Amino acid sequence: MFELDAQDRQALTTFLQDMVRIPSESSKEKAMAERLAAEMEQVGFRDVRLDRIGNVVGRIGAGSGRVLLYNGHMDTVGVGDPSTWTHDPFGAEIADGVMYGRGTSDMKGALAAMVYAVKMLVDGGVPLRGELYLAGAVQEEPCEGLGMRVLMEEEGLLVDAVVLGEATNLQVARGQRGRLEVEVTVHGRSCHASAPDRGVNAIYGAARLLFGLEMLSGQLAEDRFLGPGTLAVTHIENTAGSRNAVPDSCTFLVDRRLTLGETETKALSEIQAVLLREDADATIYVPDYTSTSFTGYEARARAYYAPWALDRDHPLVQQVSRAVRAELGYRPNVGKWAFSTDGVYTMGVAGIPTVGFGPGEERYAHTADERIRLDDVYRAARAYARIATTVLA
Repeated sequence: MFELDAQDRQALTTFLQDMVRIPSESSKEKAMAERLAAEMEQVGFRDVRLDRIGNVVGRIGAGSGRVLLYNGHMDTVGVGDPSTWTHDPFGAEIADGVMYGRGTSDMKGALAAMVYAVKMLVDGGVPLRGELYLAGAVQEEPCEGLGMRVLMEEEGLLVDAVVLGEATNLQVARGQRGRLEVEVTVHGRSCHASAPDRGVNAIYGAARLLFGLEMLSGQLAEDRFLGPGTLAVTHIENTAGSRNAVPDSCTFLVDRRLTLGETETKALSEIQAVLLREDADATIYVPDYTSTSFTGYEARARAYYAPWALDRDHPLVQQVSRAVRAELGYRPNVGKWAFSTDGVYTMGVAGIPTVGFGPGEERYAHTADERIRLDDVYRAARAYARIATTVLA
């Protein structure tokens, strides 16, 4: 069994506190990347570098054989209303063995555990028949898979298997639903609000479509493992010359979660059918995500993220489950995430076998008083060390 001694536990805790105390919203991860890279070099990673978009990448192991990638994203969502927090979001306060702060569970706790898993392998002189990479990814929160696409397609990293550190409460995840962003704009004709019959109110047209989409949401496909597809309208706005003018356009955003068997084309055709049934003067399109990374890289990606699932009996699922049982003493549940991850690229696009294992609970992601149990971070580090020796055996 692997073990973190008291000194390494304290070092891991301090490292995690340092990361949580560094604000790292998407595209602003520079200070976080520098701190992660420094710790990776200190514990014994080779060839630690920042790639063109700002991912931090390092490796250990032999120069040939299978290649395993540990993935964890460095960025976080914002704090929201600070008054809803009872702990400083960037204080990394510890109470009763629990650390509080933005990014603890999603997912700096996993990054810290992965780094110290490698320290145990290096300090113990454990040979790996292959290479283990760790990638601290950028901009996962607004555009999951973006950092991995750049790392693999533009930087040329080739890997045989991926372990995602997203929160699973120390269980195993083998898939997730995908998602699609759809923008719908309803067109009208403006006029003075004192004589609304002279115009065409775009808000009224949108209201009819919203009702139709609500009806559609109960008729979507369902997968036995991933569950049903879902549809939610998450934003709405209109244009008008003034507050006493009938609006000439109304735009709303649809968050469409895709289960297995659903595609972008299928989801768009279902929405288009609602528009046709309501005889709406409206246009729909899938927006692009655009950003400039802290390295200056100009990113653009279509807001479509594929669903994916790895078979339960796939060797990688079995290897990770076996490693967790051997190291931590229990048979992990094999399930799925409710949210989306970088697996939308690694498995959903690239077809690389991908599973998830991480400390932290999914329910605390993006919430006030986000938290993680430190003992779970230590146990995750041990499990990551064992997973590497099992997959690269």
